[in-house]
Amino acid sequence: MEYYAVIDTNVLLSALLSKVETSATVKVLEAVFDGKIVPLYHQEILDEYSEVLHREKFHLQEKLVRKVLDAVRQYGVEVFPQPTGAVLIDMDDLVFYEVAMEKREDNAYLVTGNQKHYPFKDFIVTPGEMIQMIENSFSEKK
Repeated sequence: MEYYAVIDTNVLLSALLSKVETSATVKVLEAVFDGKIVPLYHQEILDEYSEVLHREKFHLQEKLVRKVLDAVRQYGVEVFPQPTGAVLIDMDDLVFYEVAMEKREDNAYLVTGNQKHYPFKDFIVTPGEMIQMIENSFSEKK
């Protein structure tokens, strides 16, 4: 089973900076490469990914950043959301929320480490919750 998900920038950054291969953020990124998560994106999201992942303070190699951005484009689905009228704590997060909302009929999720930035909704999940869903669906198929 594959899951459609908007992946918040903090999740990608945490995955790339993690020294723990079994961390939930690393597993989310691996799930993209494994085809278990189909990333949903909009150009604004790609622009934010690029801007944040290229920040000098993170010391991420260009090759790695490019690989992640290319994977989102290659394996993902571009979404052009309708405005929801939602007001968020950090309005820079609005595009992530609206992309997820646009694809709710496909059971899309928003995976974030900053749930407090978004309204309380069952489709807004932590990396750990997303991985648990994937693992549960895999074990049900056995």
